[in-house]
Amino acid sequence: MLKKVAIAFGVVMLLVGVLGFIPGITTSDNLLLGIFKVNAIHNIIHLLTGAVALYVGMTSYKSSRVYFQVFGIVYALVAILGFFYGDGDILGIVSSNMADTILHIVIALAALYFGFASKAEEMAM
Repeated sequence: MLKKVAIAFGVVMLLVGVLGFIPGITTSDNLLLGIFKVNAIHNIIHLLTGAVALYVGMTSYKSSRVYFQVFGIVYALVAILGFFYGDGDILGIVSSNMADTILHIVIALAALYFGFASKAEEMAM
């Protein structure tokens, strides 16, 4: 099950990364779906994150679990930085706004659950 979650997560992240580059879906002021602040680096990060999720999802349960552990921690840190930087560029690189920060919290919590709290028996099915 965890491998399938990683694959699904990868597909969604790849889709978000691609959509971030499409005019009309991303507004002229770089708001994906008119809500989430993105820039080219932000979109590339989504694409890379999605590609890695697909890879680990096709590899093994253990690699999927480690992916979610690392990804959960990283996104939790990104969310914290989002509160610090507000509606600006995190570390001067990745565009972000409060909608991004809230979404990063949700993603971090889900990833941390899949990485740390989920039971191997539940996820291996």
